[in-house]
Amino acid sequence: MSSKAVVILQDGTVFHGRSTGLDGTAFGEICFNTGMTGYQEIFTDPSYKGQLMVTTTAHIGNYGIVAEESENAQVQISGLIVRNFSEVESRPRAEGKTLAAFFKEQNKVAIADVDTRALVRHIREHGAQNAVITTEVDRLEEIKMELNSTPSMEGLALCPDVSTKEVYAFGEADAPLHVAALDLGIKKNILRCLTEVGCRVTVFPHNTSFEAMAATGADGFFLSNGPGDPSASPEVIEVARSMISSGKPTFGICLGHQMIALASGMKTYKMHNGHRGINHPVKNLATGKGEITSQNHGFAVAMEDVEKHAHIELTHVHLNDGTVAGIRRTDAPVFSVQYHPEASPGPHDSRYLFQDFVTLMNVKKI
Repeated sequence: MSSKAVVILQDGTVFHGRSTGLDGTAFGEICFNTGMTGYQEIFTDPSYKGQLMVTTTAHIGNYGIVAEESENAQVQISGLIVRNFSEVESRPRAEGKTLAAFFKEQNKVAIADVDTRALVRHIREHGAQNAVITTEVDRLEEIKMELNSTPSMEGLALCPDVSTKEVYAFGEADAPLHVAALDLGIKKNILRCLTEVGCRVTVFPHNTSFEAMAATGADGFFLSNGPGDPSASPEVIEVARSMISSGKPTFGICLGHQMIALASGMKTYKMHNGHRGINHPVKNLATGKGEITSQNHGFAVAMEDVEKHAHIELTHVHLNDGTVAGIRRTDAPVFSVQYHPEASPGPHDSRYLFQDFVTLMNVKKI
């Protein structure tokens, strides 16, 4: 018989569940993802470092694990909260690899039979906050004390925990364009998308200087997605500022988007509960078209700063809440989006942005 498990939120609210067999205790900021599929890509996305994941879809684990679908070699979430956890997989490609085995290999905690609808409604109403999941129900008072000492995501720099430690190359050596990418927690599918449009990529650790990246003679610069509070990494903001000043095309996604905004003199803020899912509607203000997008962020760029900045144009807006979804510099070949055009998982409505980046680099080379 499965043992008891609990979710305890910072505000004292408790939700009950059961163990999946992946026992233990895990702390982090609680968040939820509305995607109906793509759990493997979500759980291995470095942008989720330090977070407890609640899935709004009821069945998790039912189609197993396929190695090539991981966005990173490690499971990045701190722990998992689901309604129904499948211990068997039904997809032939999974070749017997279950989510339970994947989590067990990496010592991750997962609990099930939680009323996830009620939990998500609580997060929507009361906002993102620290939480703990545990199967160690005999020491709850001690665990509550540990929860109270867990640092807030606000002010937390997590790029060092997920960035590469060594420079590496990705793509064909004879590709017509060369991109220097700063790894703040980069997803593998971003690299694939860049190579698909004719780029080879040199990926640099988060603490690399602009001078070292520029010395490669790259045709353009890229700032990746990643976890944590963007304002807590001033050295990355400074590198972004140098990229903008270089005159070379620069593209930022998610955390990279926020770094470009901060380097341009704007501010970011922690959102009430963030955007996480593969069904977020965004309007492209240049074309007037709507795009369904994949998103994963708990911080955003302040709209009032975009509106008053002389050299910033708002290019995309989130249609659910009117938040900033994309910007571009009018005085430099620099643009960025808050969402994930590589969309792994998710729709491909925004893949054109990688081609836009290539177009900018080709124009600059002429």
